[in-house]
Amino acid sequence: MVSYVSAFLYGVGGILVAGMALLVAFQEKLVYVPVLPGLTKSYSITPARLRLLYEDVWLRSSDGVRLHAWFIKLLPECRGPTVLFFQENAGNIAHRLEMVRIMIQRLQCNVFMLSYRGYGASDGYPSQHGIAKDAQAALDHLSQRTDIDTSRIVVFGRSLGGAVGALLTKNNPDKVAALILENTFTSILDMAGVLLPFLKWFIGGTGSKGPKILNFLVRSPWSTIDIVGQINQPILFLSGLQDEMVPPSHMQMLYAKVASHNRECIFVEFPNGMHMDTWLAGGDHYWRTIQQFIGNHVPEIKEHESSHDDKGDSFSS
Repeated sequence: MVSYVSAFLYGVGGILVAGMALLVAFQEKLVYVPVLPGLTKSYSITPARLRLLYEDVWLRSSDGVRLHAWFIKLLPECRGPTVLFFQENAGNIAHRLEMVRIMIQRLQCNVFMLSYRGYGASDGYPSQHGIAKDAQAALDHLSQRTDIDTSRIVVFGRSLGGAVGALLTKNNPDKVAALILENTFTSILDMAGVLLPFLKWFIGGTGSKGPKILNFLVRSPWSTIDIVGQINQPILFLSGLQDEMVPPSHMQMLYAKVASHNRECIFVEFPNGMHMDTWLAGGDHYWRTIQQFIGNHVPEIKEHESSHDDKGDSFSS
């Protein structure tokens, strides 16, 4: 009997050691994948290939990392909404250009596409702390532009980008008008057990029943479930029910976390949507959903309304 107990304890110990070794050595490579297998880090195409009106933007994060972005405009003087887009964890912004091309046409908007540090033409190495700084640099840049309506900045994040966008939105209630989350996870802590099932006994988020004894090793927890509850801006949740990467239940939990106090939240499911193609599988319904959300929560301010408000302000003073 003693030998069986010893074997069991040795087995558990071995699993713990193996889990710790995997986390310490490979976690950044699991969370951040700037280069897809068989491809290079550089952009395969640029917006010019799709005949999009754009400019290359170079930024500096607050810790000095040089970042690259594309600012794509519908028209030279477009005053419509501006979408600050944060991509998934794999590949670079060039791989999202076809989707963005359709987004610009359907939503009549501008789109700012940021390359996280370590991705595309940006310098540095990805980390949660660093990417949060990158996102802030992008928003600060947009907020200072004079060729857009800075009151109509909408943050759009898919998967990892949703975690990035949620944190940015929470930290900037005066700069972000609304948030769109698509196929986003509750936390990397919860995703560890999805990607490596044996880890679910040792790593987990706030809703996990396990002992969570290895949580301290996770350098990029991206705990979106703890962030969304602090967001007061309108949020649109887009969930692909065939998501093969992030369980759709994660999106449901995110919505439940925020819906109890934020009445400007909408949850929409797309039965055939997978992790990367919900925008494609959702078809016209997908784009109409976003269009209606932006129209209701980030409306255009007519010039006559603005002048009327100015007169009212001047009268009251």
